[in-house]
Amino acid sequence: MTTQQENNKQNAINFYQMAYLGDPSKAVELYVGDQYIQHNPLVGDGTQPFIDYFERMNREYPNKSIRFLRAIAEGNLVALHTHQTWPDGDQYVTMDFFRFDDNGKIVEHWDAIQTVPDEIAHNNTMF
Repeated sequence: MTTQQENNKQNAINFYQMAYLGDPSKAVELYVGDQYIQHNPLVGDGTQPFIDYFERMNREYPNKSIRFLRAIAEGNLVALHTHQTWPDGDQYVTMDFFRFDDNGKIVEHWDAIQTVPDEIAHNNTMF
């Protein structure tokens, strides 16, 4: 793994954690490139809709938490596997993918989220 890939992994974690825990403007300032292409259907394209979404989420759910389980880098892509716990006790597993530009800045994002069910059909966890 290259130094750039290691830096991208850490920057993806820092970006996501900073935005998720309440400072999306700073996260964009530090970690996003000249463009930000969003694929999540609930968040508008570009940086301002991203900031607005995470500011609203922080106002509505201030006591949520996130744990980063895995970070994988390949080429200019980073994948994060997270465990989120929300104030009402709901738990989610997310898979986020970030594309970085040549300057090490995030320029594109995809994600999928799944609720952690109370019962599962096997003895494995989602983590």
